[in-house]
Amino acid sequence: MTPLWPLLIGLLALAAGVAVLRSFGPRYRVGRLLSSTKSVSIGDAVALARAGDRQRYIRISGRIDAEDEFEDDAHSPLVFRRTRLLLRDGGGWRPLEDRRETVPFEIHEGLDGIAVLDADLEDGLVVLPRESIGTAADVPDRVPASTDPRTPVRLLVQQVSSVEHVIALGVPSLGPDGTPRLVAGLGRPLILTTLETGEAMRVLAGDHARRPLAAAILLAGGLVFVTFGLAWAVADAIL
Repeated sequence: MTPLWPLLIGLLALAAGVAVLRSFGPRYRVGRLLSSTKSVSIGDAVALARAGDRQRYIRISGRIDAEDEFEDDAHSPLVFRRTRLLLRDGGGWRPLEDRRETVPFEIHEGLDGIAVLDADLEDGLVVLPRESIGTAADVPDRVPASTDPRTPVRLLVQQVSSVEHVIALGVPSLGPDGTPRLVAGLGRPLILTTLETGEAMRVLAGDHARRPLAAAILLAGGLVFVTFGLAWAVADAIL
């Protein structure tokens, strides 16, 4: 046996671990940004926006503030709600409807506040979803006419309340009216979550909670094998 074999096994394990993480699609990137982006105060974010510095992707936290709100069925005051109807299609879900309700809102920390460009919120919205599962027979007027009535459908509701504390990631900039705001930019999404980082990671993992553990084991094992192989190769070269 030569040092090549531990190195090869380690590299294969590392590649497999990365492949498992990438199987989460955009959620993997959102999780990575949530765990690695540097936090700044909202006051600093506003200063960056007014300075015209759009080369910084930052993380802030604070409470939601809005002049206008709307209510959900439980009379909770909301600033954002996204309702999607999804149809089972093979191994995934195909979107049929995607409806948004929103009002302008800001994130505040003390006396400082910065607006959020809600139009940029896509995969970066991480909240506890409200979910209903049924079949196409339950909503015959909202699915294609040729759909098998037994096909599963999923109603997914994501919403943000005006009474919640949030974490947001994005690029500070000035809007057309000169208002400081947080937007998507630098090739990265606008992220907003009402959850602590650990809980947000669990939501991003969804129904595949064991997959991140498998990736961690593969990456850790890969590093061990690579380190061992390199150490062996160095020892052989010295001796």
